[in-house]
Amino acid sequence: MHETHETHEMPETELPTELSTSASVEAAYPSEISRCLDALARRLPVLIECEKELSPYLYKAIRDRLKPSGVRCIYLDGRPAADAPPGSPQGAIAVMLGQLRDVVRGPTGERIVVLPHLDLLTTGSGGLTGEAREVIPLLYENPEILWLGFKDPSFPLPEVISGLFPHHESILGVPRDRLVHLVTRREARKLGRTFEPFALYKHVSGVNAVRLRRLLGSLTGEDYPTNGAAVFAQLRAGTLGPTLTVPEIDLHRDIGGYSRVKERLQREILDVLAAKDRLTDSAAIGRLEQLLPRGMIFWGPPGTGKTLFAKGMATALGAAVTVVSGPELKSRWVGESEERIRQVFVRARQSAPAIIIFDELDSFAAARGTYGGSGVEHSMVNQLLTEMDGFRSDELVFVVGTTNFVESVDPALLRPGRFEFHLQVPYPDADDRREVLEIYDRRLELQLSPRALEFAVKRTGDPLESAGGGDGVRYSGDHLRALCRQIARNRLRESTSAPTEVLDVERALEAYLERPTLTPHEERVVATHEAGHALCAMHCPHAPAIDRISIRGDAGGALGFVQYADPAHRYVVTQKQLLDSICVLFGGREAELLLCDDLSAGSAHDLDRATRIARSLVEELGMGGDALGRRSFSAGHGPHQAPVADATRQLIDAEVRTILERERLRARGILEAERASLEALRDLVLEKKVIEREAFAHLGGK
Repeated sequence: MHETHETHEMPETELPTELSTSASVEAAYPSEISRCLDALARRLPVLIECEKELSPYLYKAIRDRLKPSGVRCIYLDGRPAADAPPGSPQGAIAVMLGQLRDVVRGPTGERIVVLPHLDLLTTGSGGLTGEAREVIPLLYENPEILWLGFKDPSFPLPEVISGLFPHHESILGVPRDRLVHLVTRREARKLGRTFEPFALYKHVSGVNAVRLRRLLGSLTGEDYPTNGAAVFAQLRAGTLGPTLTVPEIDLHRDIGGYSRVKERLQREILDVLAAKDRLTDSAAIGRLEQLLPRGMIFWGPPGTGKTLFAKGMATALGAAVTVVSGPELKSRWVGESEERIRQVFVRARQSAPAIIIFDELDSFAAARGTYGGSGVEHSMVNQLLTEMDGFRSDELVFVVGTTNFVESVDPALLRPGRFEFHLQVPYPDADDRREVLEIYDRRLELQLSPRALEFAVKRTGDPLESAGGGDGVRYSGDHLRALCRQIARNRLRESTSAPTEVLDVERALEAYLERPTLTPHEERVVATHEAGHALCAMHCPHAPAIDRISIRGDAGGALGFVQYADPAHRYVVTQKQLLDSICVLFGGREAELLLCDDLSAGSAHDLDRATRIARSLVEELGMGGDALGRRSFSAGHGPHQAPVADATRQLIDAEVRTILERERLRARGILEAERASLEALRDLVLEKKVIEREAFAHLGGK
């Protein structure tokens, strides 16, 4: 190859004036054709995997090179002979079977028998076809015959047949270094003021030479356009399969918030690809391609936009996207699930640049030993890995797996070289929620007032579920979208063009809630409980600030709640913070005892959380008393857990009781000292049902 072929620009004078389809195939695949000829010369049967439209031209190239040596080729394509007698088999498959019988049992001699449709003869769903059962013994019957078979990548072959061919050649797309031989001068003029093969290759890497010539020959438009975007759009439209689309989702304009997620995608994927596009040396490009992760895991809670980020990445790359549901890939038929995965990869590679998104990856790629399925999941994982290992380094095809539980994914998939790039997409924080709401405000023309926007940001910081322990489910991007759609529906019903205010947001939020109806006595107990939490938090220096107190039952599973501001320090938790958390948890119980002279069953959850924090302080964090020393008592699990003597266990339990009682008394002391503030806060909550920080800031504390 000429040295200028290694750079971005190719002088038009070095391109061919005309190019036939046969010549383009020979120019595109000289190494592949030579390897096949070498194998045939050594009497090795050859199997070529390529698309149907390519196989006749590859056969012609091989046949033309064999002619000087006098080797005869017999082409069994299922076309009946002109002199076929009446009553001969009808249909291409039946004719091919008859042709195969005749050639296997006919005269011997040095010849190559060509099977251009080997896949059609032998492939069917649910196992071997009836034709395959006849074809298999015929292929093995005459050892004097040298076979040259062709199969389409979209069809599998039974192992007993593929094993007959010692030499396999797989052809998909066009090698990057051969692309310059497949573009004529007229076509190059349509692509821009200068012809840059690498820029073109990004759009056609999965297109075979025959189809590429057809696409290039169909280009329309002016010569030497200043902007070749319209021409590349024509090429993109011609390379898309029926199940792939190119999304139009701008990472920054259409996805609100998540600056860290966007920055990581930009820095580690998009910037690397942009750097590759700027390079002019093929060796440097090859080195950079080794840095790109082919497999990526996007993980996080449901509804946070994992698939949306993958589509945003695809938009930035101009890549086609196919979204595959993990559960839908499974089939009860043997081998069909693996075949579906293979088909997905074939279509994506033909339409490169492309991104395959496996939604709910853990549904079939769960860690081994943790899944109770039929066993097909392991075969699906193996097929997925096989397909990923088959990528060429210059192919722009990426695989993104989304999951809510990354810890449940098979470790074999998480190794370097497989799904090595992990991207967490968490619940949106306040800044993220604000940006998401602003996007929907513009898109749905909600006209959110500044106060309504800030109210929506705060209210969507509430948990959606708090029953059953833990922090519960929080508002995700999907929830925010649903909220904005509800506001838009309300505005449409009321035919209003006025700005959306706080009450409108509150009304939209209420549409999803079934609030309990409390008696006055129940309301008083709940208000007392939440006021106790809030007042203790206001007087504990290491507890987070309070944004809101509610007894309207507007957090799923909770009659009332205290909403805290996002902590200033999210990743470092100190001993004093944990102790203050225990004190605040006791605040609700102690307030009930102090003002109601009774204790409700609803405080059980607080006691459970306080106990777990205290036990963690002692058993895991080494923050117990001096008698226990500075060690962890929970290292290891199951048979590997360090044994703990009965006497030590008694010391641990005693220390947990000491911490709990000390923090309970601290909460009691705060509430007794601030009883007037506690009663005032309770009464304010009873009156307003929901109060913001400004309404109780005068009661003191931090």
